[in-house]
This record gives sequence, structure tokens and C-alpha cells, in this order.
Amino acid sequence: MDWLEVDSEDCSIRRALEAVGEKWTLLILRDAANGVRRFDDFHRHVGLSQAVLADRLRKLVASGILRTTPYREPGSRTRHEYRMTRKGWDLWPVLVALMQWGDAYAAGPDGPPLRLRHRDCGAPVRAAVVCCAEETPVEPSRVHVEFGRAAPAGPASPARTAVREPASPGA
Repeated sequence: MDWLEVDSEDCSIRRALEAVGEKWTLLILRDAANGVRRFDDFHRHVGLSQAVLADRLRKLVASGILRTTPYREPGSRTRHEYRMTRKGWDLWPVLVALMQWGDAYAAGPDGPPLRLRHRDCGAPVRAAVVCCAEETPVEPSRVHVEFGRAAPAGPASPARTAVREPASPGA
């Protein structure tokens, strides 16, 4: 089966982007991962309208990426903080990879504004694709794609066992 023969409507990347593939959503997740919890703080720091922020937070809670926790300031009504769930924290490597790409290709003239360091030893932290058996980084040229049973084949090809090599980096 060739990649172009696969129906791309039922795709994990497509479904993931439906949940988080919007600029403001990723910026909200960036802030949540860095300890921002309250609506007013998200509003001030991310810089989007209250209506858009409320909509994005509602969607992130509905999808199980964030959860709400009630809090109450003295003399005020009960409000909610937004906290990352396990599902939300599982997006952290995606945020690190986006930051890493931005540092390499979109940083300003003075370089990246932040650096991630391992708390224990102080070494830089980076996102990487690793082999599950060897736990070593793997380059794209060393990976092949296998279509699983869930791969929706187009009408031209019912076979699901073919393998397609990715394009080489820089090609």
C-alpha cells in the first residue's frame, strides 16, 4: 500500500490537531506547563480576548487535557484554576519539540529567550525520537512506517502490510 492510497481522514495527527492544533491553544498549554493556573493570568500573559480564552479553556477541559480545581479568594466568589492532567502532561514533549524547533529556526537576533536544563545535572534538555528497545535517539532515515489494522485503506488497495520509507532529511 502506498501512503497516498491511505484515507487520511482517520489520522492520529489530524485528531490531535483538532484538540490542540491552534496557536492560542498551544500558548495556553505552554503557560499551563509553566505554572499558570488562573483565567486572569492566562488572559494577561497569553494576550487573547476573554471570549477566545474561555472557549479554548472549555475545550481543553472537555477533552481531558486540563482539569478545573475550585479556589476562593477571601471575600470573592468561588472560581476555578486550570491544571494539566496526565493527558495534558503527555503533550509536554510536543511543546519542548516546538520550542526546540523555534530556537533553531525562529529565534530573534539575540537567540532563544529560554533554555531548558535538567534540574539534577544542569545539562540542556531536548526532545528526541527514541527506539523503545534500545532507548537511543533515532533519525528519520532509520525509521519506516508500517500500516496498522486501523489504517483506513482507500478503495484502490486493500493490502495493509506494505512499508514506506520516509524521505531523507534535506531531500
